[in-house]
Amino acid sequence: MKSTKQRNVILDIINNSYDHLDAYGVYEEARKKIPNISLGTVYRNLKALEDANLIDAVFDGADKLRYDRKTCHQHFICTKCHKIIDIYDLGFEKINTYKNNLVMNYKIILEGICEECQKEE
Repeated sequence: MKSTKQRNVILDIINNSYDHLDAYGVYEEARKKIPNISLGTVYRNLKALEDANLIDAVFDGADKLRYDRKTCHQHFICTKCHKIIDIYDLGFEKINTYKNNLVMNYKIILEGICEECQKEE
């Protein structure tokens, strides 16, 4: 994959964010560094980075894709507010094979109601 200034800025934003930004959120952050970047450029680069397996796209349950850095972790998604919470302590080790099949990636998503939404009820 060709390295460009826009692609590097977008990858840096995703890798340094814990907010699971959607494309527009990435666009707003990218404009701070590249004021003339277009939303279309952000969308194209997010897709290219995802296709190159450099970032993950996470569906938040509210018709939005959100983007996350590529590290070994899982997610909890609140079905009420659609907040995405990183999970690092499920006790899963990195799975490399399954019944003689090479595992390249896996996703475990827990869904429920987050602590904040439970307080509101």
